[in-house]
Amino acid sequence: MKATAWMGTDHVKVIDVPDPKLMNARDAIVKISTTAICGSDLHLYHGYIPAMRKGDILGHEFMGEVVEVGPQVRNLKPGDRVVVPFPIACGHCSSCQRGLYSVCENSNPNAGIAEKVMGHSPAGIFGYSHLLGGYAGGQAEYARVPFADIGPLKVPDEIPDDQAVTLADVFPTGYMGAEMCDIKPGQVIAVWGAGPVGLLAAASARLLGAERVIVIDRFPYRLRLAEQHAGAETINYEHTDVLDTLNELTAGRGPDACIDAVGLEGHHGNAAIYAYDRAKQATRTETERPFALREAILACRSGGVVSVIGAYGGVVDKFPMGAFMNRSLTMRTGQCHVQRYTRPLLERIQRGEIDPSFVVSHRMPLRDAPKGYKIFQKKQDECTKVLLKV
Repeated sequence: MKATAWMGTDHVKVIDVPDPKLMNARDAIVKISTTAICGSDLHLYHGYIPAMRKGDILGHEFMGEVVEVGPQVRNLKPGDRVVVPFPIACGHCSSCQRGLYSVCENSNPNAGIAEKVMGHSPAGIFGYSHLLGGYAGGQAEYARVPFADIGPLKVPDEIPDDQAVTLADVFPTGYMGAEMCDIKPGQVIAVWGAGPVGLLAAASARLLGAERVIVIDRFPYRLRLAEQHAGAETINYEHTDVLDTLNELTAGRGPDACIDAVGLEGHHGNAAIYAYDRAKQATRTETERPFALREAILACRSGGVVSVIGAYGGVVDKFPMGAFMNRSLTMRTGQCHVQRYTRPLLERIQRGEIDPSFVVSHRMPLRDAPKGYKIFQKKQDECTKVLLKV
């Protein structure tokens, strides 16, 4: 079969690889119809996530048709159309029983590697390095899905792929980011980053009752999407000081909650701090560029919530711990527990409350995946999200 493989830093290639096979009684094989390139995939593309190997198959957002199931998978059958959550979860461990699927205790066969980096291991993730299991990803013609009796969600025929595939990651992740803000009527929510997750976090904040949503980014076309689809006010940080502007917009109080939807490859208008973090990241003395996280902490009203859904992989420098502690802030974070959200969010789509496919800008065949990575990484042609059709 054809699959998108990581060949080294800034280099992916569509190559021929063996077809996947059932390896466990709870496995399924899915023939993929639509897969996506995620902003988190760019962290792999740029070589910032450890334990990648040449030839690793990428992709953790995919959907398609079940073609084969193991004998213990009784809720799916060949022919079912499904979307597959990006975290792999057993459904039975202590974490899964509490709905914390992205920290499943049984799905990462390389837990020992992750423990050395993180203290404890999170769940395995499709196509996301050997640190998180070394599982083949979904930017391919077929994928093996472990614990298929727990993860995949059947999708009705009337829901198009472009909507359904967002349930694999970006819509649940954005929604969880908003949910972690504990939004009350009348509140103001600020979102750093107007990529797909940030846009869906902003739209979700409105769904959950925020009175005002403010989105911070530097690309006018992404800010326009925030205005059009989330009713957001916007700040272009290259044109204005973010902290001053947020204070002006909130009568000096700050947003009630701040969502970091940027993560480890943040950009900043301040040339000095940007150069500092780029240099430390290049020498691996710091693994992240946490501009958005720092700014969200300083901006948030005292006693407020900082919700972190942007992906981080290691250690950050110059964390404003004094502001965080002295101002009674709360931080909530995590890789999304997607299995908790897929069904209720599918129901929101069915009721017409939201069309999450507004984040999709480009569609192309799987063979053009290298082109897709380049235009997404360089933000060419007003690219917000690339779907690969198989």
